[in-house]
Amino acid sequence: MDSDRRGQWLRGVLDICVLALLSEGESYGYQLAQALDAAGVGPIQGGTLYPVLLRLQKTGLVTAQWREGSAGPARKYYRLTDDGHAALGTDGSAWLTFVQPVNDIVTKGVTR
Repeated sequence: MDSDRRGQWLRGVLDICVLALLSEGESYGYQLAQALDAAGVGPIQGGTLYPVLLRLQKTGLVTAQWREGSAGPARKYYRLTDDGHAALGTDGSAWLTFVQPVNDIVTKGVTR
């Protein structure tokens, strides 16, 4: 896939993906990047992910807390706030409503 196109798509949905992953429980940046990659989104660089996490924190959708690592450096753990859960519900539903017709159109075009 063209990396520029992938980057454009990713910028549009990375916030929602991060919120959805954090709805499963708190996590730190590297762990989130691994989960996104394992889910098929592809590798996410820190220079892409950490600004998203900072923006989500500044808007009150996530909180962050530094914790000492038992076998390594301290890590910043992120957790959804009540506003983050609400935003995920609203934005996630809006995304699903948007993407379904796009999938239908593209599927029809590809299978012709």
